[in-house]
Amino acid sequence: MEQSSVAPSSGAVLPAAYLAPGSSFVDFLRAASPGLLPGGRAENGGRVETPHGTTIVGVTFRGGVLIAGDRRATSGNLIAQRDVDKVYVTDDHSAVAIAGAAGIAVELARLFTVELQHYEKIHGVGLSLDGKANQLAGMVRGNLEQATMGLAAVPLFVGYDVNAADPDRAGRIISYDVAGGRYEERAGYHAVGSGSLFAKSALKKRHDPDADADAAVRTAVEALYDAADDDTATGHPDLVRRIYPTVVVITRSAGAVRLDDERAEAVARAVVAGRQENPGG
Repeated sequence: MEQSSVAPSSGAVLPAAYLAPGSSFVDFLRAASPGLLPGGRAENGGRVETPHGTTIVGVTFRGGVLIAGDRRATSGNLIAQRDVDKVYVTDDHSAVAIAGAAGIAVELARLFTVELQHYEKIHGVGLSLDGKANQLAGMVRGNLEQATMGLAAVPLFVGYDVNAADPDRAGRIISYDVAGGRYEERAGYHAVGSGSLFAKSALKKRHDPDADADAAVRTAVEALYDAADDDTATGHPDLVRRIYPTVVVITRSAGAVRLDDERAEAVARAVVAGRQENPGG
């Protein structure tokens, strides 16, 4: 029997998209209101100068993984914002940070969080870590047209795999390209953004897969400091304004936890003090 699209009580007609089965909020939005998607804006035929955010690092440690980002957003040669958040907790055991066009990046991260929540409400169970990574890949691919106009947003996704055989090595880092290709970073660290070259060089020397969470946080902040030293679009810890890198630490027991301001300040001040004695780190 054909399903009616008319509500018997009010006589209001629901669009077909509201009656179509499915568990993907992104697919629903694409059908019902594509203009609300990050890549669904109408083209104006020109290149738009928007604030961009950089740099993001992901680091694994024994029993977990973390993701961290500086706080600066730039527009051309100007600092557009000094305290932008680039790191988002997406569910109990995963987080995402996105470098690139700030507006697109924020929308993409928030929509990805809603997508995971929507799936869990529909099915009563969350996506696996690979399922989350694949879902994000599709969303990045959907922004490809905007990326060709200079509005690229490239995420870094991290999570704790609760189904991993070895709990000590369950932290995973997944990177993407602008076309939605996903790549597992098995070195135990990765960085994206304009300062990623310098951050990865620092992580290559500092990363210790057997370190604890505190040591891994220090490693990540040191890498961001090195990136800021050589990349004008990446911000140093700002001790005067009390603006410090955003860090989210993920373990099995505690889940995804954002570092509080006091702890972030302590780590940032320790890094800055160390650089006063040894500028090269």
